[in-house]
Amino acid sequence: MKLGYNVDARKRAVNLTLNEDLLAHVREVTENLSSVVESLLAEYLGKERQRRAAQAKIVESTVALWNQFGDENGSFADDHSTL
Repeated sequence: MKLGYNVDARKRAVNLTLNEDLLAHVREVTENLSSVVESLLAEYLGKERQRRAAQAKIVESTVALWNQFGDENGSFADDHSTL
């Protein structure tokens, strides 16, 4: 699966504000919080890109359908123009 980002890029320190209790529970099950967060962010990125691509496809098909309707039936504005 293509990840969509450079996995070999330099690591950078960031500050996050996380729920203290949640963090304590997560630290019980992993020693590498950075790795867990990185993998979750990568998964989120992939899903969000797919969602946006699907949304763009819906918009494109709607525009194409509307344009086809206009080509076949003309514009409603043409029938009601005050000019």
